[in-house]
Amino acid sequence: MLALQGAFIEHERMLERLGVETFEVRQLSDWLQPKEGLIIPGGESTTQLRLLNDLGLLLPIRQAILDGLPVFGTCAGLILLAKQEDGLPREGLCTMDIDVCRNAYGRQLGSFNARGKVNGVAEDFPMTYIRAPYIHRTLSPEVEILSEADGHIVAVRQGHQLATAFHPELTEDDRLHQYFCDFEGYTIKEG
Repeated sequence: MLALQGAFIEHERMLERLGVETFEVRQLSDWLQPKEGLIIPGGESTTQLRLLNDLGLLLPIRQAILDGLPVFGTCAGLILLAKQEDGLPREGLCTMDIDVCRNAYGRQLGSFNARGKVNGVAEDFPMTYIRAPYIHRTLSPEVEILSEADGHIVAVRQGHQLATAFHPELTEDDRLHQYFCDFEGYTIKEG
């Protein structure tokens, strides 16, 4: 669990309910522990990016994702995984072939709850949006659109990477976390 800033405790509680052990990544020595996946929580993507750089975590995490480590990014996590923002290359982990629009749903007061279909997960999934981004477009046929809301892409999967504009960890529904935990066939490449 990337625990630099944001809603990481809520993700930990969700995984605990599923019987999944977690540990918090706050510095490079934490990152070096054996792991089977990574969750990048919602929060403030600019702050998380600065901390990833300052702590020397950005490049090792990017490489692990490129080498096959399963990753689940929510809200700010989605932004960090995106290769583009508003059609321009962006800084971040940049491992998903998506173009995002940050704070697309407005300010904190524009936050809302909705329900929607998430392909392969649920027909009626609770979605909490807090200053949420959305995905303008996918940049590769490898990106599978899992959910759309009001004409905007709000959940995608690209191989071993999962990203949502909404916060599933702020609901009682653990099906999206279970979906992520069930990713098979993705392990870190040796060498």
